[in-house]
Amino acid sequence: MRRDVIGLAIALAAAGCGGPSDSPPAGQTLQAKSLHIGVIPKGTTHEFWKSIHAGAIKAQREFEAQGVAVRLTWKGPIREDDREQQIQVVEGFLSQGVNGIVLAPLDASALVRPVQEARQAGLPTVIIDSALASDDIVSFVSTDNEKGGALAADRLGSLLEGKGRVLMLRYQEGSASTEARERGFLDRLKASFPGIEVVSADQFAGPTRDTAKRASENLLNRFGAQVQGIFTPNESATAGMLLALQDVGRAGQVRFVGFDASETFVTAMRNKQLDGVVLQNPFEMGYRGVKTIVAHLRGETVERRVDTGVAMVTPDDLDTPASKALLNPPLSEYLK
Repeated sequence: MRRDVIGLAIALAAAGCGGPSDSPPAGQTLQAKSLHIGVIPKGTTHEFWKSIHAGAIKAQREFEAQGVAVRLTWKGPIREDDREQQIQVVEGFLSQGVNGIVLAPLDASALVRPVQEARQAGLPTVIIDSALASDDIVSFVSTDNEKGGALAADRLGSLLEGKGRVLMLRYQEGSASTEARERGFLDRLKASFPGIEVVSADQFAGPTRDTAKRASENLLNRFGAQVQGIFTPNESATAGMLLALQDVGRAGQVRFVGFDASETFVTAMRNKQLDGVVLQNPFEMGYRGVKTIVAHLRGETVERRVDTGVAMVTPDDLDTPASKALLNPPLSEYLK
């Protein structure tokens, strides 16, 4: 991650309440009972984004129960590498009568200008999931991604008993959330497991399971016989690596820790092909994102940094209530 993004994340964590973006611009506080919120994910295919969508709808229904009509428009790029399409969605909302935006930026820098333009047009933005290198935001609602990466390192390091060779397949350049996980993983390995060697940490999975599978195949062809452990920092990278390991008959033979939830990963953990996944709470992220932007628009003070939590789930604790809550968000209740 670039230093300006790191600085932003630190500033947001330390800022607490207050500051120029904690209140709408003069004349922009909305006391009306009808609000239109644009919610923009990084992509629309992964289970992660479906959970965020469901959480946003839960917040909408709660406001409606309170007599506050909130209309949500959910729109984002199909692929998680289409920065131009995401920029176009933000710009399109400027002319669609929305009152505020909830955005998961694909790129920490590329989305700065459209968010700035939105603020200048009187449309405040809450950032969710992945940091933006900008002060023109109301709040940042996300996982502590560095902590998530550190949890993965602790799990892998413990499984390897502090020695061996590992590789990390990165996600894609510009994604602040996964860059933080990758940094957290590498920093914790270096600090706590000096006997573990990282043989590759400079390859990228790309935006889909298929691109991740191809990248994983290349890594396994090159390093497969050398490594005892693997870390992947998001849903698509984990899915691609799992498929590649299964194809070459090494699933379950190499220690493997991933990130995010899916039914496929649960099955893999039960089959001893995946040693754990770091779980965010995307349902809570979508919920808190919408709650925060609506509260801001209604003139309430909101937190500048909202941490939605992170946890490691392993094959040994798949069936605990806490794990089940994270693995099985109530999608069917909110997504028809």
